[in-house]
Amino acid sequence: MFFVAPLLSLYSGHIILIVAAIVPAFFLLRFIYKQDRLERESNSIIVNLVLMGIVSTFIAVMCERLGSLILGIFFKEANTLYNFLLYFFVVGLSEEASKYIVLYRSTWNSSEFNCKFDGVVYAATVSLGFALWENIEYVLMYGFSTALVRAVTAVPGHACFGVFMGVWYGIAKRSQLRGDESMMKTCKILCVAMPAVIHGCYDFIASMTNPYSTIVFVVFVAIMFIICYSVVKKLSANDEYL
Repeated sequence: MFFVAPLLSLYSGHIILIVAAIVPAFFLLRFIYKQDRLERESNSIIVNLVLMGIVSTFIAVMCERLGSLILGIFFKEANTLYNFLLYFFVVGLSEEASKYIVLYRSTWNSSEFNCKFDGVVYAATVSLGFALWENIEYVLMYGFSTALVRAVTAVPGHACFGVFMGVWYGIAKRSQLRGDESMMKTCKILCVAMPAVIHGCYDFIASMTNPYSTIVFVVFVAIMFIICYSVVKKLSANDEYL
């Protein structure tokens, strides 16, 4: 009995941290899902996409480790050029490409993918699955204060990356159905390129250490959130069948 109380305390503490890590992703996922006004997706595809988002974290980790290893061979760490290449071409590209891979394999040929806004729902759900798992790892390592910070930065950030991916994903699907192969290919590239660039900006600004870096980061995040919210509302209101 001497060991039971500490173990139960440790267990309950982990449960609280995990819940704190999951809640922000859950509420954002609920918000995105409720914006799907024309024809909402089945629970099964939403759950599957959350799980695929978790799977994408493991793909991203492998790509990031390989990319960091190669980058370290050619560039000295902890300088501006290294950080730029790391956050834009290793972290941003690896994570967004990993999300796109599982997104495409899970939904491109789905019979449920029949509305333009579906692309936003699918991509945002994958991104929030990614953010959920990543958040659990960070919170278990660094504690509840990390959960509070990431609840208003990293988790909504991933949701925004997913929205920007989903915008082009929906257009790519519509282009395919209309026989416009050139536009479809362009949109597929933008599905990864646009969120990767925004993701890279987010991480690069967050890594800066000058006196104004915090202000720049807060302004960047605020603008990103406002634009993303406006895009979601506009696309939801103007949704149409493919």
